[in-house]
Amino acid sequence: MPLIEITQSRYVSATIRLDLETATLIDQYAAFVRGSADDVVDKALNYVFAKDREFQDYLKSPLAAEAVPSLRVRRAGAADVPEPVSSGRRSRSGVETRRQPRDQASLVPEESRSVLRTG
Repeated sequence: MPLIEITQSRYVSATIRLDLETATLIDQYAAFVRGSADDVVDKALNYVFAKDREFQDYLKSPLAAEAVPSLRVRRAGAADVPEPVSSGRRSRSGVETRRQPRDQASLVPEESRSVLRTG
């Protein structure tokens, strides 16, 4: 039985980096619950946020209002248009792997280049 339930919500589009193993597990869990990878990430994070009592106390403190946003959220309207898959990207079950130019590719291991697009 799945630990999270998937329902329709209004989303913003954001880009996050994940370990390749985590991205694979997200895809597998999405198949298990018959949902999308986006839904799995959203619901799993909301589950953790709700269960973490220390975080709930933090949200009530003035420090929470001073938090500097670090999530890369795309502007409104960009989420309405699906992103085309170009020759420089490969898309697989919600996980998009970007190819870097040769001079930069050698600096970053292949397994750390996974990018999950939400939204």
